[in-house]
Amino acid sequence: MNVEARSGAHAPLLVRIEGPVAHLVFNRPDKRNAVNDALLTAIGRFFEAIPDGVRVVILSGTGGHFSAGLDLSEQKQREPEQVMRHSRGWHAIMERMQFSGIPVVAVLNGAVMGGGLEIAAAAHVRIAEPSAIFRLPEGKRGIFVGGGATVRVGRIIGADRMTEMMLTGRSYDAADGLRLGLAHYLVGEGEGLAKADELAAEIASNASLVNYLIIQSIARIDDMSRADGLYAESLSAALSQSGADAREGLAAFLEKRKPNFR
Repeated sequence: MNVEARSGAHAPLLVRIEGPVAHLVFNRPDKRNAVNDALLTAIGRFFEAIPDGVRVVILSGTGGHFSAGLDLSEQKQREPEQVMRHSRGWHAIMERMQFSGIPVVAVLNGAVMGGGLEIAAAAHVRIAEPSAIFRLPEGKRGIFVGGGATVRVGRIIGADRMTEMMLTGRSYDAADGLRLGLAHYLVGEGEGLAKADELAAEIASNASLVNYLIIQSIARIDDMSRADGLYAESLSAALSQSGADAREGLAAFLEKRKPNFR
């Protein structure tokens, strides 16, 4: 096992690399992994310079929680411009994570709330354990979401349901999250990381270009008109079907074996 420690034991984000998989662990258990600027910056820095050889990222949290959201205890009084800049900085980091070209698998347990849900919604595969609680509590705290929920969470569950969720402070449990699409898998308590490792191995075995195109193209096509989306799909197909990986995939199919992509 190739393990590279890239952060101190008391850092807000722990990074461990095992072969093609990078584990990013939110490490503020006394705060239910609430996101402060240091944690957000560490996430951004990782996705700015993903180590060579990493093909999948797994996100999780320590202490039985994914993340309870923005750490309001560290928020000082800000002027509107400062709030705007902070929100846009958060958006930039979530965009970087979603569109890095490296698939991200999130293991969701305990609190998956506010900013924590916004981070989860930027991941590509989401695994929930029974303890997971999904909530957008901002509306009950006199503030509006600022980390991308209106775009990402709203598109997962729909604007109407998100409106009700914020107005009432409603919580959804893990089974609800699976039904609504906030999670793609529901596993037993404590089984999330094992499932993430299993899925990460499958994803890492794909052609890296195809993973890249899946991440880059599908979400953007969803923003396009029908005609533009179909054109972008053809471009993605042309890129994927004309290289060495495509030849290997076809050969593996004909030879009845697993492909060995670059």
